[in-house]
Amino acid sequence: MSERAAERSAPDAQGAQEPLELARLAARTASSKQADAVVILDVRELITITDYFVICSGSSDRQVKSVADDVVKGLKEAGARPIRIEGETGARWILVDYVDFVIHVFHEEEREFYRLENLWQDAPVLDWEAGAEAS
Repeated sequence: MSERAAERSAPDAQGAQEPLELARLAARTASSKQADAVVILDVRELITITDYFVICSGSSDRQVKSVADDVVKGLKEAGARPIRIEGETGARWILVDYVDFVIHVFHEEEREFYRLENLWQDAPVLDWEAGAEAS
């Protein structure tokens, strides 16, 4: 079994919620910090390394960093801890990996350049608003 597969199958000792609910919590937290164009993509049928992408953007490096920090803090309070965080130094694209879902916090310019939503255009977009029903 690969290390990644072992991480995905390991029980959550902290009692964290289901991955989709945590991804929705991340999206709501990002939105509450005025992140722009918040989306959750269901990539389960397209890739094997994760189930969901949470994608959002900010208009400045400071906002990108603030959104990422607040999302990590909110998820930590819900019992989830990232296995890695990348991009904090430049704060142009911060990736926060929770194994079952990955959060991408972009600066607006980087989001337009990389266009992840176009790359994963076959992935369903999920509702993340408060009270959303499970898909």
